[in-house]
Amino acid sequence: MDHRGDFTTDRRLLWISAVAIVIGVICAFIAVLLIWLIAVFTNLFYFHTLSSAARSPADNTLGWVAILVPVVGGLIIGLMARYGSDRIRGHGIPEALEAILIGQARMKPKVAVLKPLSSAISIGSGGPFGAEGPIIMTGGAVGSIVAQAFHMTATERKTLLVAGAAGGMAATFATPVAAVLLAVELLLFELKPRSLIPVALASAVAGLIRPYLMGGGPIFPVTAHAQLGTLALASAAVIGLLGGVLSMLLTRAVYAAEDFFERVPTHWMWWPAMGGLAIGIGGYFQPHALGVGYDNIQHLLKGEYVAHLVVGLLIVKALIWSIALGSGTSGGVLAPLLIMGGGLGALMAGILPGGDRALWPLLGMTAVLGGTMRSPLTGIVFALELTGDFQCLPGLLIAAVIAHAFTVLCMKRSILTEKVARRGYHISREYSVDPLERYSVGDMMSKDVITVPASAPVRELVQEYFFSANGRKHQSYPVLDRDGRLRGMVARSNMLKEWIAELATGGAADGAGGASGSHSIIALDLIEREAITIYPWESCRTAAERMAQARVGRLPVVDPDNPTKLVGIITRSDLLKPREAHVEEEGKRERFFAARR
Repeated sequence: MDHRGDFTTDRRLLWISAVAIVIGVICAFIAVLLIWLIAVFTNLFYFHTLSSAARSPADNTLGWVAILVPVVGGLIIGLMARYGSDRIRGHGIPEALEAILIGQARMKPKVAVLKPLSSAISIGSGGPFGAEGPIIMTGGAVGSIVAQAFHMTATERKTLLVAGAAGGMAATFATPVAAVLLAVELLLFELKPRSLIPVALASAVAGLIRPYLMGGGPIFPVTAHAQLGTLALASAAVIGLLGGVLSMLLTRAVYAAEDFFERVPTHWMWWPAMGGLAIGIGGYFQPHALGVGYDNIQHLLKGEYVAHLVVGLLIVKALIWSIALGSGTSGGVLAPLLIMGGGLGALMAGILPGGDRALWPLLGMTAVLGGTMRSPLTGIVFALELTGDFQCLPGLLIAAVIAHAFTVLCMKRSILTEKVARRGYHISREYSVDPLERYSVGDMMSKDVITVPASAPVRELVQEYFFSANGRKHQSYPVLDRDGRLRGMVARSNMLKEWIAELATGGAADGAGGASGSHSIIALDLIEREAITIYPWESCRTAAERMAQARVGRLPVVDPDNPTKLVGIITRSDLLKPREAHVEEEGKRERFFAARR
């Protein structure tokens, strides 16, 4: 029992963590570069100046010509995707998921260059996107490239890819904890120290460097609210439900647009330009729907909005965002979701009791973020780190969880996993302890083991294990010497092969009972390698992994104090028993107390 621990991490974690820290530093500077590029392209496209000053596309004076600006941006992106890399299409997170799940966390260096450049062009030309998707994709590409420079496993490459993604997000939004939660809820597909610690360190380092590069403090600081009362928490539940409905509508709108473009009889290279036309038209009537829209988020969180204007912003933003995203252009989803969720909350400000004009947009943002991305913990902490308003935590929790519950019950997949599923890969985001981890080999092994004497001749083995009626038809058997010590495993196929060889050379005369001779092969001669054993205290998962590595279906179980003493055997069929117990726990309903009159 002393050999068993809570975790299986080894000291290689220190090396991976050191590399992750370096990646976090690199991604902090990449985040600065991306934000700088967005500002430069915004000034070029809308104000025809070479400047990195932060300006909103809504302030342009181009008139109707502004309709053509997103078209030009979309055309450039289409050409970059066609002749550069089609991996730059989309909002980044599904592409990172695909690289993790089916690409063994290997990404090409040109993605790290083209993704931020294409995203900056897309957002700078009016695309209604955020910077987080591109920085997640770019940071992930950097992490993957660094990992590929060393001898690492696919799992270690995945960890460093996610470390880059988290580091980029932490530096962009000053949300290091939310970045780690996003990694856990969406990208890592596990919660183990071997991956959590490097990712957290990369995110923390990127967050530490950010104030020196872009300033410190929350991006959208607000005046802290008073502690929420009962009415406010009840209203938060309503916001959560409405946020879940909006999340479902937005997800369906994006993929309805994608289905539409799939039916368009032109090459996909032209689709971003077509999506750009929709952006241009929508932006002409509602200029504040263009670009990242951080100013919109700030106004909503401070309660500085007019309800009837919010309606137009919400509708136009949702339409042009879903159409543009469906066209395959490059951009992120977090900032648009914050704006649309904030708009939903603003519309409810005059109806719901218990709060003020600044509270409901914050709860709406959290609800839509948690519902659309199916990452409620990320949404909650993201809102806290963006605003610094910790008094709202109970309301944020209620809104995010209810929105999450609604979308889980009403939609099979999220906006992030639907694209991966459409490419033929299923993603399960339910993380739980493997049933094989909960049971030891000693719990599941067979103690009544059929063994083979080491000195038994082949002809006797064949007679016993092929032609007798006692049902001993296992694939292999432990071989014991005269002192009862385990010498190895012998396979039935080897028994038959050697017996046939004896017959062919005239060493046997009459079937299974044929001849003798001093040169007859015995069971000990049939052992091809040292026995691969396991101890009773080891988990069934360890047994499964050992079987897979050795490509065997049975493992001798030996005494920890005497590794040559056989105490049992565990087979692949035995490893189904923990799963059977888990299925029974999940599906069997019982009552132990009945109501009495």
